Amino acid sequence: MNSRIAVGVMAALLLLYIALVAQRAWLLLISGDPVGVAMGAVLVVLPVIAIWALARELWFGVRAEQLGRRLEAEGEVPEDLVAVRPSGRVMRADGDALFPRFKADVENAPDDWRAWYRLGIVYDAAGDRRRARAAVRTAIRLERGRGVQN
Repeated sequence: MNSRIAVGVMAALLLLYIALVAQRAWLLLISGDPVGVAMGAVLVVLPVIAIWALARELWFGVRAEQLGRRLEAEGEVPEDLVAVRPSGRVMRADGDALFPRFKADVENAPDDWRAWYRLGIVYDAAGDRRRARAAVRTAIRLERGRGVQN
């Protein structure tokens, strides 16, 4: 629940930023100064990109959470795979040790979204967030029936 609050706060702050940039863009566009108009036009693009990126990330989070709940309901989520430090951080060596097993599951069933999602969990436990997100994105695509896209 804390992560949802944090996401909500960050999204609200980004929306505030977008609104302020849009206001500045409008003021520059109506200034009549050619340089100001050009800068205003460029600033119009930034909020559009920011809104697109925010929507994409929020949708990824929603879909990943849905798949996680579904996997949990099926009893397929690997539990207590790694030890954690008193601070709550994962012991990276434990995550690294688990990787070969879950990678093999994906290699044996490359069209199974569950295997990809579990691989994402292990990547995250090993501290490799980029690959974790990529594995979860693949799981989302597979679950939606679109297959693996390289």
